[in-house]
Amino acid sequence: MRANRRERRQGQAVVRGNLVPESTHDQRLLARQGSSDWVHMDPWRVLRIQAEFVEGFGQLAELPRAVTVFGSARTPEETPDYETGRKLGIALAQAGFAVITGGGPGVMEAANRGATEVDGGVSVGLGIELPFEQRMNDYVDLGIEFRYFFVRKTMFVKYSCGFIALPGGFGTLDELFESLTLVQTRKVTSFPVVLMGSEFWGGLLEWIKSQLAGTGKIAPQDLDLIKVTDDVDEAVKIITDSELHRSRQLDEEREAARAQVGEPQ
Repeated sequence: MRANRRERRQGQAVVRGNLVPESTHDQRLLARQGSSDWVHMDPWRVLRIQAEFVEGFGQLAELPRAVTVFGSARTPEETPDYETGRKLGIALAQAGFAVITGGGPGVMEAANRGATEVDGGVSVGLGIELPFEQRMNDYVDLGIEFRYFFVRKTMFVKYSCGFIALPGGFGTLDELFESLTLVQTRKVTSFPVVLMGSEFWGGLLEWIKSQLAGTGKIAPQDLDLIKVTDDVDEAVKIITDSELHRSRQLDEEREAARAQVGEPQ
């Protein structure tokens, strides 16, 4: 490819050079200004959004139990955070979990890389169209490119039984707080949310305790939704213990349902 030539993934397509648009699909979908052309365009967007959901559901439906790992795309390979991400990917794969990331570089690459180093490990990347292109990292076994953030976020939630966040930026915070909100409001079946790196997350946690819980913006028990650790094995244990508890609950519910059916009317 010619040097410095722009490139962007758009769903299943790759566009380069002058064909790269100046805005993303999300920008065009959410834009309210302009002419009334949106009246005619949005119904077609709905079909494209539907197609992304169908593609994501179809590709991910047969995944084994999976854990999503969030973290910065800007983390260099030679840093401790990258090495933690790689070790985490290894440990999750050894515990029988598929590893899902955003498919990009940095911490995401590290977790995907670790998963591929385990025999039978499954490494998944859910990419997103961005104005500045981030190619899918080389350690992804199954990669899906999305146009719309909300479709991609649905896939993270639907196919993960836990979330682990390593140090990251706005994107990591967005995914972290959306996950916490879904669990807090019981929009999803409760799953663990683990923060790795007590020094990095310490200031945020103190603010949550003092300014959110301390002023009644969240309930005191909401603090229990967040687990913090610096140890990879402990992070994986939190996930596996949660899965074991959930499995026992399901077994008890099935037994209760069978007993109720067997009762005389």
